[in-house]
Amino acid sequence: MPLLNERIYTIEDIYSLPEGERAELLDGRIYSMSPPSTRHQILSGEFYAIIRNYIRENSGQCRPYIAPFAVFLDEDEKNYVEPDVSVICSSDKVDDKGCHGAPDWIIEIASPATQNRDYGIKLFKYRTAGVREYWIVNPMKEIVNVYDFEKEIQNGLYSFDDEIPVAIYPGFSIRISDLLE
Repeated sequence: MPLLNERIYTIEDIYSLPEGERAELLDGRIYSMSPPSTRHQILSGEFYAIIRNYIRENSGQCRPYIAPFAVFLDEDEKNYVEPDVSVICSSDKVDDKGCHGAPDWIIEIASPATQNRDYGIKLFKYRTAGVREYWIVNPMKEIVNVYDFEKEIQNGLYSFDDEIPVAIYPGFSIRISDLLE
């Protein structure tokens, strides 16, 4: 008995979605995105602000972006993501459509609907695409998994009350509980 052929979607299919419908594309498979919770929005906005302020105060060359912001991870038509926060240090990767290539730092805020992708396929995709640092922020458990892909290590598991060091910015750390006050 032959196996069923599953359709492989492309970035063109993402752009063909109805107005207002958001989705990500991983290895040719479309994953619908539901609207974020209020806590999710507060966290992503606060992450953006604290990172932007740190970069400005230190005359950094990187720039943070907040979702929805397109990231074309690989040089193919089968991968398109919208990380909650992306930090990109090479301006030649960015154009009007988004980021072409791996951001330097990605923060994903997990939800019940996305946590399997955030801890699974995205972890693998981000590592292999060349992302330098990846944080998975889990508001349900108030924990953060930090991966330093440059050093090929998982930096650790942190609570929202911990000072979480940023690998790409030595000396910079974030306490998430401070962002929620």
